[in-house]
Amino acid sequence: MNMTHHATMRSQQRGIPPLIDQWLDLYGEEEYDGHGGIRRFFTRTSIRNLEKDCGRQIIAKLSEYFDCYKVASSNSNETITLGHRTKRIKRG
Repeated sequence: MNMTHHATMRSQQRGIPPLIDQWLDLYGEEEYDGHGGIRRFFTRTSIRNLEKDCGRQIIAKLSEYFDCYKVASSNSNETITLGHRTKRIKRG
């Protein structure tokens, strides 16, 4: 998990644990943002897959973090920033 200084500071400020960053890499859906980055976020399908692997109780306890997203560089796969979604991600 390579993170920029900015990403480290933002994850601390926004209270996003490293486990959520790992889960975004493993289970999050990804799409290109059109500016040289890859956006990763949780969808219903990715949460279901996570629930199958980790169990329902863990998912229920950590459900407050499923609005998190991360932006990584498409070149170096280094995490640029992490945050909480406040709006729906428009796709299509």
